[in-house]
Amino acid sequence: MSKHKIFSFPVRVYFQDTDAGGVVYHSNYINFMERARTEWLRTFGYTNTGMMKELGLVFVVRSVKLDYLKPALLDDLLTVTAQIKEIGRSRVTLLQTVLRGEELLTEGEVHLVCVTADNFKPVSVPEVLRKHWS
Repeated sequence: MSKHKIFSFPVRVYFQDTDAGGVVYHSNYINFMERARTEWLRTFGYTNTGMMKELGLVFVVRSVKLDYLKPALLDDLLTVTAQIKEIGRSRVTLLQTVLRGEELLTEGEVHLVCVTADNFKPVSVPEVLRKHWS
């Protein structure tokens, strides 16, 4: 279990998120998780565009592993979480979940890599972010 704080973000399931049966389409869980990561970053005073302009870097997704346990449905109010599992030199691993109330629907691990905004070469995670995340 990670010692890092869990960030939670509410997401309502809209018609556009579902298939014809009213079940959330599998790739939309990745979109929900991306929104949660973006809002989690804001809690530390950074936006994606701000990091590009101020720090000259961006985090890109290297890999995603998801386990779909139960379906989310049209009109559900979900909670999407993000929590740091590990910080490497240029890599950040996050644990993310999608819940309906206390019910775990999807869980995943997302590997991000810190890269330069101009040529996408890996660079060290800046100390200014490490201090927030430690």
